[in-house]
Amino acid sequence: MQEFFKDILSIDGVKGIILFSFSGAPIFKTFTSAIKQDPEDMQWGRFIESLKGMRETDFLFEKGRVYIRRTAIGYLVILMGLFVPMAILRLNCDTLLPSLTPEKSSKRWPRFFKR
Repeated sequence: MQEFFKDILSIDGVKGIILFSFSGAPIFKTFTSAIKQDPEDMQWGRFIESLKGMRETDFLFEKGRVYIRRTAIGYLVILMGLFVPMAILRLNCDTLLPSLTPEKSSKRWPRFFKR
């Protein structure tokens, strides 16, 4: 999964990525710099619940920024510095979204898909 996020992580100022399921469980996480607290120690369920219905959002803080994007499997949370080119980040997220889809099984028509 690291391969999917390499373009986003290569953007100057991006500090890390966390992919959450819709229930708030971390699916994937990677950081370019050290963080003070492990994200799995935090209660993310209520925060993810509050995002219900949002396609994307951007939080601006005094020392950083958080960009959140809804995907087919959950929410993508990108931690970054204040001065990140958002147009490039959004473009990379748009190209990434089709690859983050749940796997569909072909159990309905199994004989047609056998090799």
